[in-house]
Amino acid sequence: MPVFFVIMNARQSLFNQIKSGAFALMTPQEIASRLRLGRREASAIRAHLYALVRSGELLADKRERFGTAKQFGALEGKIAGNERGFAFFSPFDGSGDLFVPASSLHGALHGDTVLCFHRENTEDEGEVLAVISRGMSEVVGTYCREGRAGYLLPAERRFSSRVFIPAGRQKNAKNGDKTVVKIVSYRDGPVGEVLAVLGKSRDLFVEEEALIRSHSLHTQFPQEVLAAAAKQEQRRPLPEGREDLRSELIITVDGEDTRDIDDAISVSREGGVYRLGVHIADVSHYVARGLPIDREAYARGTSVYFPDRVLPMLPPALSNGICSLNEGVDRLALSCLMTVDRKGNVLNSRIVPSVIRSRHRMTYAAVMKLYERDAAAAAEYPDLIPFVDTAMELTKILKQARAMRGSVSLELRETKILFENGQISIPEHPRELAHEMIEQFMVLANECVARYMAEMNVPAVFRVHERPSPEKAEEFAGFLEQLGLSARFDPEHVEPADYSRVLSSLEGSPLASVVNRVMLRSMMKAAYSPNNVGHFGLASDCYCHFTSPIRRYPDLVVHRIVKETLQNAEKAREMFQNFVGEAAAQSSRCEREAQEAERDVDALYICAFMQDKIGEVYDATISGVTSFALFAELSNSVEGIIPLETLDCGSYRLDERGMTLIGGGEQYRIGKAVKVEVTGVDLGSRRVQFKLV
Repeated sequence: MPVFFVIMNARQSLFNQIKSGAFALMTPQEIASRLRLGRREASAIRAHLYALVRSGELLADKRERFGTAKQFGALEGKIAGNERGFAFFSPFDGSGDLFVPASSLHGALHGDTVLCFHRENTEDEGEVLAVISRGMSEVVGTYCREGRAGYLLPAERRFSSRVFIPAGRQKNAKNGDKTVVKIVSYRDGPVGEVLAVLGKSRDLFVEEEALIRSHSLHTQFPQEVLAAAAKQEQRRPLPEGREDLRSELIITVDGEDTRDIDDAISVSREGGVYRLGVHIADVSHYVARGLPIDREAYARGTSVYFPDRVLPMLPPALSNGICSLNEGVDRLALSCLMTVDRKGNVLNSRIVPSVIRSRHRMTYAAVMKLYERDAAAAAEYPDLIPFVDTAMELTKILKQARAMRGSVSLELRETKILFENGQISIPEHPRELAHEMIEQFMVLANECVARYMAEMNVPAVFRVHERPSPEKAEEFAGFLEQLGLSARFDPEHVEPADYSRVLSSLEGSPLASVVNRVMLRSMMKAAYSPNNVGHFGLASDCYCHFTSPIRRYPDLVVHRIVKETLQNAEKAREMFQNFVGEAAAQSSRCEREAQEAERDVDALYICAFMQDKIGEVYDATISGVTSFALFAELSNSVEGIIPLETLDCGSYRLDERGMTLIGGGEQYRIGKAVKVEVTGVDLGSRRVQFKLV
């Protein structure tokens, strides 16, 4: 019998025995022992097993156990790296994320699609079994020459491995250049070759371009998508089959720099009830499922906003054109029409395809001036005075009703970075009643639409926010006790009202901002899901995103589901049953990536803004404590790092429960007021450095 046949026969026999479960999750030595074979045969078995691993038929863990993915309990998902070397695994089935130590990554890097299993005797720790596909074929970063060869330091800090650049593959890259590198091998760590040089490091726009490319964001629309959008822009909005609301007083309210307008409102009071209309651009009318525009929108998932530009989910012909609810023109909408009583209860609601015409394009500032009876504003918009008064009245009612339900209102400052005429500014960004008005109206519409889908028992993409884990809630309770505050809630069964009471008790207290910040860290992150588990932060049992289909793909999916359900609920169940899970997972991934990119670019602009402020002294608040540094935040939300070595002499210890750094006769707790001096700015690391004064 040929040797080849004997080898293949033994290999196939081993595979069959493992697949059947007889030798599942055994080591070569255990299999040899079971078969009563000697050391030499055990070595041959090991060679056969690794051949099966290389062919993709089996998997092996670091303990040299062999089995199928199912036998290991492995799930498919994505790796999200961290600059310190560890990572998190997010399974595609939406089950909980796993922490993956650096020693358990086995060559997997940020963005990779992998098979990962939950390690025994651990709470939430995973181990990568196999890399299915690499997430990054190109990496952007700073080229560093080393002899005749070199390496790339990735701009994406979550891609924690250097990329080796062999001699002869640097093209014209010079030491310190921002470059784009193509990965050509992953065998013993990533190896690449330079594709393009973006420019010199430390240049603001070169650094920004590197960050945008490192997050693999879509910066250009394919030609076929632009052509399809231009064709859709020519379609005249027709009212046939729609509720004609063009005679109603409908307005839009947005920020001065808003680039797309996808929501409008109408409000009036009749006796003891309010009539509230939330009118949302009917993007689904122009973006058909499965066609080029939709495929591109699905891949992008969301619009991404930077100080100097926006990367829209939809081409400008749609996002700024035919879908945008511009003043004085007919537009197609999906309207949620609600009747609300004086206690904030929705008495009834209905969702209708409509045609509207926005009467005024208002800004938050203009609405506030009108509400405060600014003479110029009142003269310019006399028809809106009763409208605004009624809208603000209803806003206060809804706000009070939501507070009674236990909604968690976190008062966190937002960083507002402006880039105009080549100048960067970071102004104070006050939150006024006009912002809350739009927020309350949109949240109410989102709830009504989510409840409609749930009542009709159709598949849906819900916006979910799970309650804090018992461990996180207990940590938060311990922190409150360290501050001398009473945590009157059960960490095992914490409710939104519990957190809301904590915040209410601190209104006007200097401790309010620190408790806000730590409370936020104790909470889970909101995400999209086909399963309705409620929204903890909003104290809502049923919630979705419906109000921004121009800039968020899940909203567009919800529009399609609602419109189909209005026509034929059974058909809607068939059409979307297998799609909502996929759309929810993709939308959550895109949202996380967009948020990371926006944070990175904002940090870059903050550094550029602070470059000429070295030596200046500011009042600040400690915003974070670690074993290696303090972090402090200025009143305009600029945050900087204070390395421990810059503090007074002496050793320090970190009290993690109390989130306090103790040493040198001082205690540095989150929320403590301090004075800081700006000592340095590094565009490359996107960090501002402070020292305590």
